[in-house]
Amino acid sequence: MNKKTFQQSLTFLNRAEKSIPLGSQTFSKSKVAFPKGVTPLFINQGKGCQVWDLDGNQFTDYVSGLLAVSIGYCDNDIDQAVIEQLKSGVSFSLPHQLETEVAELIIDSVPCAEMVRFGKNGTDATSAAIRLARAYNHKEHIAVCGYHGWQDWYIGSTTRDLGVPQSTKALTHKFEYNNIASLTAIFEQFPDQISAVMLEPMNIAYPEKDFLEQVKTLCQQHNAVLIFDETITGFRFSIGGAQQLFGVTPDLATFGKGMANGYPISAVVGKREIMTLMEDIFFSGTFAGETLSLAASKAVLTKMKNEKVLSHIHAMGELLHTQLQATIDQYQAHKWLSISGHPSWLFFMIKSCGGYSDLQLKSYFIQEMIQQGILINASHNLSYAHKEKDIQLLVSAYKHVIPLVNDMIKQQDFDQRFHGEVLQPVFKVR
Repeated sequence: MNKKTFQQSLTFLNRAEKSIPLGSQTFSKSKVAFPKGVTPLFINQGKGCQVWDLDGNQFTDYVSGLLAVSIGYCDNDIDQAVIEQLKSGVSFSLPHQLETEVAELIIDSVPCAEMVRFGKNGTDATSAAIRLARAYNHKEHIAVCGYHGWQDWYIGSTTRDLGVPQSTKALTHKFEYNNIASLTAIFEQFPDQISAVMLEPMNIAYPEKDFLEQVKTLCQQHNAVLIFDETITGFRFSIGGAQQLFGVTPDLATFGKGMANGYPISAVVGKREIMTLMEDIFFSGTFAGETLSLAASKAVLTKMKNEKVLSHIHAMGELLHTQLQATIDQYQAHKWLSISGHPSWLFFMIKSCGGYSDLQLKSYFIQEMIQQGILINASHNLSYAHKEKDIQLLVSAYKHVIPLVNDMIKQQDFDQRFHGEVLQPVFKVR
């Protein structure tokens, strides 16, 4: 295998940083997420689950646009739906019928969805849901678990809180997943002040001991709105999201990511009695009814209903989980590597070992996976385009790279083996 180099990426990064802070619109797509010098930093094109960088290197993509690409790059059915809509217009002076048609598809699929409003990204939807909750019960404090976007109300509770007023930070409180006592403590600390509880219904770990049911019960007891952030889990864990998979129906839920295979759209959905407050709060945007993303979403949701999209993704994820766990066992890599999560969103966790930090080990791991033709960051984000041959290639890459990391830890020669810039922390969520 020819050694992959990234000179065009580095050259273009120098150009991009002159006009774009960090050279990227997204932290998770930037040089802080992919080690500079030993990975591609720009993608030129994609097809199926394959992508090509500016240097002409080809990779099997397990980032999948940060889980936004659920079907695959340049899927013909979705492309044709978008092209047909493009012929008649993109944004209009009045609502387009696609808004209603896609809302109806979501209502038919998602247990809690009685009404729907659209946004363009996950932060739009989560922030709108919080405003709805506060308008509904006239309380201000929020309990959160997981990642919920860049707006002040949430990001002020993280270490990336620069620019957020202290008064805003004081209203948001974090609790631990699968630890109901941590949520109970927030309700006790702020009696009759918690407006909403927002959480990812699952990320790394499955819910334990009726955890989601207990969260719902607490919300009912304290007149708090239960919000599931299904930006990732929606239309991935099942057609109706994690709420359908686990049988727990929230008051509100937010969706985005893979509902349009990479086109920018999100949705806040929920009970009619809460959603009708959309007529009174101000959640309004010129491009929320943009028709290309709606056409893509309609095509994606229709494809998911008519084809075995999710069952295929889940089968590929289960195959990967089985073979990857066997590989970790085979090479006795448990001291630094483990896997967890749903088959469609399977995390690999790298922890500090042998005197090296998790970021050092992850940087070296990514460097070597890139040389095997695998674009990967923190999890295996599967799409409908990933086939069994792609899973086998991924497992083969792990079988090549895991021994390298094992040996590097044993030999204590990271500085000789790693040739880029070590990853930088953004903030830890999961």
